[in-house]
Amino acid sequence: MKAFFGVLFSFVLVITLFAQSDTAEIPAYHKQAPATAEKLPPILPREQLWGPAFENAYQVHAYELAPKVSKIIYQLPCYCYCDHIGHKSLRTCYESTHAAHCAVCLKELYYAYDQHKKGKTVAQIRQGIIHGQWQQIDLEAAAGMN
Repeated sequence: MKAFFGVLFSFVLVITLFAQSDTAEIPAYHKQAPATAEKLPPILPREQLWGPAFENAYQVHAYELAPKVSKIIYQLPCYCYCDHIGHKSLRTCYESTHAAHCAVCLKELYYAYDQHKKGKTVAQIRQGIIHGQWQQIDLEAAAGMN
């Protein structure tokens, strides 16, 4: 009987572990661009890009690029999982200094901007982010992205 319960416990444990690894959580994002009439909070403006959060060129430059892809980053998840603190998408990270402190937010922004410039759709960019392609972004090199 002990052997049976030992095997049963092991089976349940294995199933639980595999189930958790197969259901990777995708952070919050909007499925569509904001409505034309929707008023979004502003992305942190240039005059506020100073202090310890903005010591590197890539931090400042990301905030300069964010307005150019605002509707795109609105539709992207952020894998720093800041949705657990109330963020609704990658765009929310750029409404404060949050993104400047976070390599994930910065890399995802540069990835999205680069892919947009290459003609990728929002859905394609989102899939790239979900698959972790943003992780290959070199922030120092990205500072020169235009």
